[in-house]
Amino acid sequence: MAALGTLLAAAALGYAVVAWLALRLWRNSGAQRRLGSGSASSPLQPLPLTVLKPLCGAEPGLDHSLRSFCEQDYAGGVQIVFGVQHAADPALAVLAGLKRDYPRLDLTVVVDPTRHGASAKVSNLINMMRAARYDWLLLADSDVRVPPGYLTAVAAPLADPTVGIVTCPYHGVPRPGLWSLLGALFINDWFIPSVRVAALFGSRAFAFGATIALRREALDAIGGFRAIADQLADDYRLGELTRRRGLRTVLSDVVVDTSVDERTFRHLAQHGLRWLRTIRVVRPGGYALSAVTFSLPVALIGCALADWRSATLALLAATLALRLMLHSSAQSTARSWSQLWAIPLADALGFALWCGAFVKREVQWRQGRYRVARDGSVQPIS
Repeated sequence: MAALGTLLAAAALGYAVVAWLALRLWRNSGAQRRLGSGSASSPLQPLPLTVLKPLCGAEPGLDHSLRSFCEQDYAGGVQIVFGVQHAADPALAVLAGLKRDYPRLDLTVVVDPTRHGASAKVSNLINMMRAARYDWLLLADSDVRVPPGYLTAVAAPLADPTVGIVTCPYHGVPRPGLWSLLGALFINDWFIPSVRVAALFGSRAFAFGATIALRREALDAIGGFRAIADQLADDYRLGELTRRRGLRTVLSDVVVDTSVDERTFRHLAQHGLRWLRTIRVVRPGGYALSAVTFSLPVALIGCALADWRSATLALLAATLALRLMLHSSAQSTARSWSQLWAIPLADALGFALWCGAFVKREVQWRQGRYRVARDGSVQPIS
């Protein structure tokens, strides 16, 4: 048991070192694109682009997030298609304000309740596609806020016919409250560093709903959005299906912001479990090994198994130091040090949810509850 505990503590420290290095190497490369920064190189003649924004309700900050898309300067021409499933959706009031304030923009609103599968979001996208006029497509979640130059930078790789999709990492911006802060820490300090580690070792087996850009021909080749209409991890499957056809996934240099609004512990736990069970379904082997990514809890478990021997205590101290450094690198804001008190709580909760994801194959998805099959598809539970 002492040897196992020492091994766990050493593995936790090793991952913390690699995760911190992955973030530092990325930042030092000068590739990061945050709000107000420039954009990556673009093709000489970018093609027109249709942006697809599926919506459901007037969530906090929706108007501000959508305006960040309306204020883009893209030389190829842009159409933005917004989609809702109900004529009484409060998001329509926000869209009316956008159409009034941006009369020269090509803004299209689709209201269509037709369902094409278990996923309401994908059903929305299928309904919206009939209004999409251009062959370069970009879809982004409703709560995403983007920097200037975003469309130009993200669309640029689509000029390469070997590219299947382009996707963006994202930064969680918490709304006021403890649960939103913990949710943002989960994204910024755990999920995104794990993506950076995977990318450092050459993996591109990911796709994020915060941004997915692709050509219409690539989408049609995999069967359109109908191919993912029953998938829980619809964004991941979209990337996987294009990679199966020999096309590359590009991780953009652009970082977008996503609003984190977890009003209660129950909402935070449901969201976290849905996220983690999604990862467990699409990458079961990798998920089992990802326990080490919760470096502090794993190091503590290692110390307990080793009966708190001096060697494991030293490993724990080093892991704590690296964890604080990782937080500082992940946040990159002056407020990062004011959040230190929440790190142990966020890490403990994240590890508990990681363990809980093994218990069931059920998830809460907005107002519905679903059972997840081994192929990643979901079926509603009455």
